[in-house]
Amino acid sequence: MNDFENADTKPGLSMKLWRGERMCLIGFDVPEPVPADLVGFAIESRAPGTRKFKPLNNRLNFSYDKPVGEAVTGKRKFPSTEAPFQKFRWVDFPFEPRAGKYVYRGTAMHMPSDGKLERGTSIDLDISLAPVTYDGFLDVGFTRGFASSQAFRDKFPEGTDLDAVGTTIIPSDGDEGLDFKKATEPKDIYDWLGFEAYDLIFSFLDDVVRDPTITLDVFAYDLNEPDIVGRLERLGKRLRVIVDDSTTKTKKGGLKGHGLPDSAESKSAARLEASAGAANVKRTHFKGLQHHKVLIAKRNGVPFKVLAGSTNFSFRGFYIQSNNVLVFEDPSVAGLFGKVFDASFANPDRFARDDLAKRWHTLQTPGRPPLHICFSPHASSDVSLNPVRGAIEQASSSVLYAIAFLSQIKSGPTEEALDRLIKRPVFSYGISDKRGKLELQKPDGSIGLVDFAYLAEKSPQPFKREWSGGRGINVHHKFVVTDFSLPTAKVFTGSSNLAPSGEKGNGDHLIQIEDRKIAVGYAIEALRVFDHLHFRDLMKEAGKKPPAGRPKQGSLTLRKPIAISGEKRAWFDDYYVPDSQKERDRLLFAR
Repeated sequence: MNDFENADTKPGLSMKLWRGERMCLIGFDVPEPVPADLVGFAIESRAPGTRKFKPLNNRLNFSYDKPVGEAVTGKRKFPSTEAPFQKFRWVDFPFEPRAGKYVYRGTAMHMPSDGKLERGTSIDLDISLAPVTYDGFLDVGFTRGFASSQAFRDKFPEGTDLDAVGTTIIPSDGDEGLDFKKATEPKDIYDWLGFEAYDLIFSFLDDVVRDPTITLDVFAYDLNEPDIVGRLERLGKRLRVIVDDSTTKTKKGGLKGHGLPDSAESKSAARLEASAGAANVKRTHFKGLQHHKVLIAKRNGVPFKVLAGSTNFSFRGFYIQSNNVLVFEDPSVAGLFGKVFDASFANPDRFARDDLAKRWHTLQTPGRPPLHICFSPHASSDVSLNPVRGAIEQASSSVLYAIAFLSQIKSGPTEEALDRLIKRPVFSYGISDKRGKLELQKPDGSIGLVDFAYLAEKSPQPFKREWSGGRGINVHHKFVVTDFSLPTAKVFTGSSNLAPSGEKGNGDHLIQIEDRKIAVGYAIEALRVFDHLHFRDLMKEAGKKPPAGRPKQGSLTLRKPIAISGEKRAWFDDYYVPDSQKERDRLLFAR
């Protein structure tokens, strides 16, 4: 077994751990025939340096000492040893991740008679949740993307007006960001929301600020986070920066965008001209947008470290949106991005004709995952997108993806491949910020694609009203993971929206990584976001009038064995329907 997965099987139970980025996926399987009294799985964990196991908590239970709306609140959680998870997988987020190995104990829980729980087969497994993906080469980080969540809601006292709180956390208009005074309570709110991506970006910048021998080249699209701009100012003439200046027409015939004089990006550029010198600041939008979000560190003029990905240097990019960041400590990767920056800084209008934009660049160092990187704009989007289509169509086990503007992609390789995927007998989950006319259901009727939603005023009890996160997009990821569990695993990620128009017009990067460890991390992120959003759809359904003969609280209460409940189907039956999405889900993550 390797350092990113661990599995074991005992009579009656299989269990597998998968390492994510500061998170762990626990998968279970129970062979048929499933014991009729199985009521779920208890999960306990022991953090590095501690001696005792602590149960992970469930928000739901079999029954309550009060009406459901009073008994189950966001702050009242039940140990899974008493209220087992009725799912075959679960993602654990250690509140304060520690270096070292975590030990997880999974136990099949049974209810032979009403109200009596008995422990069945247990398995103990350990796994390292070390924060660095590949030490000395690559670290991947994600934002939390949980401004619209029960977890965010729990950070504030009962009765808090979340819309009012939201205006203290982010500005209502991004152009006001540079003058916005950040909230001071809760003290950790920005670090919590920004999660590992926040740490990676600010650590990168702080390292550059502290070392006077390092210079920094920056590609910026959105640029309104005041602490980011402040750090860039401190670099003085050690900084070169390219800031987007695109504009679009409004419905009323006016203009909006980064190129306007009063935009945050124009204000940031002016401040950086004052600190770094006008010659070190460039404005461009290539043929559409300057859409990279990249930092390139150089020592003695030689690039040695680069940060890339989907995370904009903005309030929404860090604290609202689901985003990802990749930091490569590798001269060959940093050097390639450095060449792209130099060419773009010198003459962005001709970049599409440069050899850098005409092909994929393969970088392979012994002992490190193979990388392939493509830079746009280029004459044909097929250059970058055909490999994405090929990977999706050749996938034999799974495809998981999160594509921010998927509903706006009307044609091209990505759209064609994903349209066919939803109908194929391959396990797949997808996430988009908006639904549009996208097909959501797999052939077996299960949901294969979800979009952003939050629990508003009519959210069913006991769930609390959430904050929408303000105006703008919430799911901003752009990644595709194919066959994460197989040696052929691939990840496509970066700043590219994976759309033909963007590939032909925008300054962007698309990275293909052939590596299972990295693919597993992105796959778990896709599951995390999918489950987070799918839950909201289920809660909306729970708020509707239930079918005749079914209790209204059903979806908010754990299900007892059918011999006790009198129901016709057990909670686990759907996971054993041959060739179904749920069967593939159960088998994929536990084997």
